[in-house]
Amino acid sequence: MIPFRYERATDVAHAVRRGSEPGARYLGAGTNLVDLMREMVERPAVLVDVTGLPSGIEERLDGGLLIGAATRNTAVAEHGAVRERYPMLSRAVVAGASAQIRNMATVGGNLLQRTRCTYFYDTEGSRCNKREPGQGCDAIGGFTRIHAILGTSEACVATHPSDMCVALAALDATVHLEGTGGRRTVTFTDLHRLPADHPEIETVLEPGELITAVELPPLSIARRCTFRLRELAYAYPSELVPAERDGRRTPDPGVRVLLVQDWVAMVEGVERLRQAEGVLGHDRELQRAHRLVDDLVEPCRIQDQPPDLV
Repeated sequence: MIPFRYERATDVAHAVRRGSEPGARYLGAGTNLVDLMREMVERPAVLVDVTGLPSGIEERLDGGLLIGAATRNTAVAEHGAVRERYPMLSRAVVAGASAQIRNMATVGGNLLQRTRCTYFYDTEGSRCNKREPGQGCDAIGGFTRIHAILGTSEACVATHPSDMCVALAALDATVHLEGTGGRRTVTFTDLHRLPADHPEIETVLEPGELITAVELPPLSIARRCTFRLRELAYAYPSELVPAERDGRRTPDPGVRVLLVQDWVAMVEGVERLRQAEGVLGHDRELQRAHRLVDDLVEPCRIQDQPPDLV
């Protein structure tokens, strides 16, 4: 058993003070963190419960939305403004986990959940640089069907499991943070880090810094986009494409197709795809858009995998 102290935050300032203590971790629904503690992957000294902090979805004057970090995933998916203006986000949330988990899980927790890599969880039999820096990565050269094909490093090929993150990145969301140094915002695609030599450092958050909200800008194109999952070689990429309306796809000069095999691929791949947005603006270009997605993945396929992994 791992001894730890439990603190229930009364406000953001209280949460940040307690969250800045050595070994402290913020606790939302615990749908991921508690499992990691049971598996002895996470061993926090202090759990700071932030589920009582402000939640809900606030209308912005510019037509955007501000989603509190403590808002439950189901509340996001079912909110009228989200369903009408950002249907891809609603569908992405519903695509992840079970209804019971969505009813418990929070937006902030979803952003910070950790990989489901089997080697990461195997504390007794596998080396993992994300779990124990410098230990090595047994996933490389192992069973890699669920691992990254883009944005990897020699230290890590793990993926991020969030479908919600895919939609938030495509929607140009902004993350609101608060820590001992005050408040700041970061663009969503800057929140998570590529593994490089330090896969244990997964975000740009400072020690004790807390996600307080996620802001969605007003985007007319968001009303006409959707979210779907498509399986390719060794991963489950997410793809955002223009939605059909009355049997026809609505052309929009700002439309984008966003391929995300995993969150690691997101950080690298989103910039590459943005460079190609110019060819995705009209209905007649949609087939070219799909070919672009396939062309992006094809060079990354691992040709020498054993047949049973193909």
